[in-house]
Amino acid sequence: MPPLSYCGTMTVRLAGLTVDWLGYATLRMTDGETVVYVDPGRHGVLSGQWEPHADGIGHPPSQDYRKQDGDVVCVSHVHHYDPDGIERVATEDATVVAFESIAGLDVDHDLRAIHDLPYEIREVGMKDTLSVTGADIWTTPAYNRPEGPHIHPDGTPYHPEGFGCGFLVELDGRSVFWPGDTDVLPGHRTLEVMLLCPPIGGSGRTMDQHEAAALAAEIEPTLVLPIHYNTFSNLEADARTFAADVAEAGVPVVLDES
Repeated sequence: MPPLSYCGTMTVRLAGLTVDWLGYATLRMTDGETVVYVDPGRHGVLSGQWEPHADGIGHPPSQDYRKQDGDVVCVSHVHHYDPDGIERVATEDATVVAFESIAGLDVDHDLRAIHDLPYEIREVGMKDTLSVTGADIWTTPAYNRPEGPHIHPDGTPYHPEGFGCGFLVELDGRSVFWPGDTDVLPGHRTLEVMLLCPPIGGSGRTMDQHEAAALAAEIEPTLVLPIHYNTFSNLEADARTFAADVAEAGVPVVLDES
């Protein structure tokens, strides 16, 4: 197993990679040369406005975050699109890798269009491969199956096929996988990744902690860092139970449980 260490409750150092969960769905990763963000912002987690809905929950604290060090910024779907969040993390010459439907979907609130942002925008589909500024990126399908449990009362999926994607990011040969807002899909089970960052909040919209634990046991990454949970009440998850379930398969887990 490659060497790994934990720094604090939100940062993981693994075989030369540093990966931060900054709240909600936001990840920052770097190999010391290239900095990549995935799904920055939303719900005040990067503007200092987010407040926990209960005491003692496992979630990164809110902060007024404006590093602007991101060479690459990935956005998985319109629910996670936040122009202010992108500007807080992106360098002036950053490349934004965004799922192709974001530009054409109603985000239900007053946001600038993605092509109005002052960055190179590269639109991707569900099964694309690209190299950007030292990062190799593969997109993966991300959706709720119509016959699955994560559907609206009328039977339609919360995230239909074609609504978003996941990102597998490789920096200097070391891979991080953020599946996006999705069920566990057959293609996920064939991936070989070093760090798996699954959503475990469930809430009827993504894989829940039990489904994510089963996925981790099947693909056996070097380490699991769960994200996208406890941001608000309908994303509550028992992360310690999740960790115990994954540990039964011999896979290490790191939690934000300060």
